[in-house]
Amino acid sequence: MQSGEQSFLPDFCGVRTVLAVVVSATLMAMVLSLAATEHLRNFWEDFSIVALYIQWIGLMSVALICLLRHWLGRMRHGVAGVVAWVVIMLVALAVSLSTPLLVPIDILADVSSRELLIRTLGITGILSALILRYLYENYQQKQRELAESRARFQALQARIRPHFLFNSLNTVVSLISIDPARAEEVLQDMADLFRASLGDESRLSTLSQELELARQYLAIEQLRLGERLKVTWDLDKLPDQAAIPALLLQPLVENAVYHGVGASVAGGEICVFGRYRNGVVALSVSNTLPETEAKSHSQGNHMALENIRQRLQMRFGDKAGMHTGMAEDRYQVRIWFPVQEAA
Repeated sequence: MQSGEQSFLPDFCGVRTVLAVVVSATLMAMVLSLAATEHLRNFWEDFSIVALYIQWIGLMSVALICLLRHWLGRMRHGVAGVVAWVVIMLVALAVSLSTPLLVPIDILADVSSRELLIRTLGITGILSALILRYLYENYQQKQRELAESRARFQALQARIRPHFLFNSLNTVVSLISIDPARAEEVLQDMADLFRASLGDESRLSTLSQELELARQYLAIEQLRLGERLKVTWDLDKLPDQAAIPALLLQPLVENAVYHGVGASVAGGEICVFGRYRNGVVALSVSNTLPETEAKSHSQGNHMALENIRQRLQMRFGDKAGMHTGMAEDRYQVRIWFPVQEAA
């Protein structure tokens, strides 16, 4: 297996995987019992025996694969799949051979040991192969989605709008003769922005770094727009070292400037709001909209927002999310995510 590549096998030591195996084995036992029972009055007796039998195979297979997880993780996907399949088959063989010694004879009166062995290995072999194939295909699909998301993220990182670059350079040129120190400060802020834009897409940032990047961006835009741009910060005791994907907040304020304030002759206001409650950080960026063009501008930032939504989903799963819409005549983007300390 190549360096950095993960195994397609899930974490068989995890509670979620064990629970999935238990539930699946129970459902399978129910189906087999319904199919094999001649009289429904015998269903629960047959079901209890079949469920116990399948649970033995399932849980013992999970335990062995859990013990072998580091060894399997170093193998190529095909080899790891074959080894896992062989482990499951060996468990099924051992359970099948030991069952006549553990189960009362009268329960197995209608099934010979040879017939039980053939049925067990046949059903286990087919189902385990299908399950392993499903896990591999699911892994491949997630890898494709990850590659697509990284490509979109790279496109977002590589793009700070050309008009922002040119306008900022013009601002620097105009400041050189009247305020050289301020011009140097603007250039340093621009360097930080482009450094973040061109960084590694897989790295993590911290909440404090992302807020500072947003402040630097808005400071440069405020030099260009002057009194047309009003910014309000409402941040309440946020965890500065919370780990989040890099370049997450700056595109939100960039969209607020471009689609809201910059598109209005009279200018407007941007409000950055943040709260931390019960282990979850909630951030929102809201902006006023031009009265005659609110609809067209509110629909123009879908690509960047979808990119951020997917990166939050990839990093935090269902514990994070995004909501967009109008709130009190303002366009608002709200994101939330659980706190994880940066490494």
